[in-house]
Amino acid sequence: MIEPDTFRSNGATCSVEVRIPWYRALPASCIADVGFTVDGVRAPVESLRWTMNGQTFRLEDLVGRTDEWWFPTDSAVVTGDIAVPAGPAEHTVDVELNLFIPYIVTHHGVLRIEERDTKSMNAAQR
Repeated sequence: MIEPDTFRSNGATCSVEVRIPWYRALPASCIADVGFTVDGVRAPVESLRWTMNGQTFRLEDLVGRTDEWWFPTDSAVVTGDIAVPAGPAEHTVDVELNLFIPYIVTHHGVLRIEERDTKSMNAAQR
């Protein structure tokens, strides 16, 4: 899910690129929740931004967005306020992503998948 060597920091804000952990495209409205942590420090939810198709959204702006799609061949960028200096030090980057799969309905409702990925990477300057 986390794209290797895509971790960026400007000292106050970090970002990383992620790939969809599903085999089909999904509308933005299917992005149920995102978590972004660096070295054990979690980005505040209100600071999280999601960029795909050249547009940046707050997480709450994704609700109901069926006009924007995340495709398996495209990376999205998760950005959040975490103070990490750029440099040669290795950082532990963790992304949690919960997605609704709208065309799979179970006896509990629409399928929701919960994915998590952790990688160690150096922070490049943003």
